[in-house]
Amino acid sequence: MVKIKDMPNLERPRERLVKYGSTNLSDSELLAILLISGNSKFSAKDLAQLILKYCDGLKNLSNLNYETLIKIPGIKHSKACIILACIELAKRINQKVSDLNNIKLNNSNLVFEYYKSIFENVKQERFYCIYLDSSKRVIKDKLLFVGTLNYSLVHPREIFKEAYLLSASAFICVHNHPSGNINPSNQDIELTNNLVTLGNLHGIKVLDHIIIGKNKYYSFLENDLISI
Repeated sequence: MVKIKDMPNLERPRERLVKYGSTNLSDSELLAILLISGNSKFSAKDLAQLILKYCDGLKNLSNLNYETLIKIPGIKHSKACIILACIELAKRINQKVSDLNNIKLNNSNLVFEYYKSIFENVKQERFYCIYLDSSKRVIKDKLLFVGTLNYSLVHPREIFKEAYLLSASAFICVHNHPSGNINPSNQDIELTNNLVTLGNLHGIKVLDHIIIGKNKYYSFLENDLISI
């Protein structure tokens, strides 16, 4: 093992970044800079190459979670946290909509752009509600239910309870289909119809129900299954 400090200056990742720019560094060199140091067995660059080999390349790095990372030889708590934080920052940088706070939601694509990275690599169904004021500005979005691979246990009373607590005038439902198939199930349609009926009764409108799959979405509103 050759330690990075024993390499010639222009072979060290940090020095190469300063001299040639980050775009000219390899994936393993960039990852080595994040790792800062190696250990008694591996240099930071060796560790970076080991991580990339473990996940079969950079494109799959975001599939790793904390439990998986600390199983890689030489990766302990602090390095795992650094890697996961950088992955999350990269996701947020690439989000066209980075924050829903006080944003005015006037089309389904805005919702999709925000949530698609949140649902990326999620293996269970997750059900969110976005609560809005009378001007369709976001008051709060909240994860209400986490289900199994195939369904969510969604209780309308919990959805409307949160709406009352927030004094919301309307809400949008959002959930994912881990399979990637964005077509609504019979359960999705039945739930949405029930929510619309209850919403009309309570004076709290259901503006849309959006299902997100692999980089695509289905909108009940856009498909005329909800009218507002």
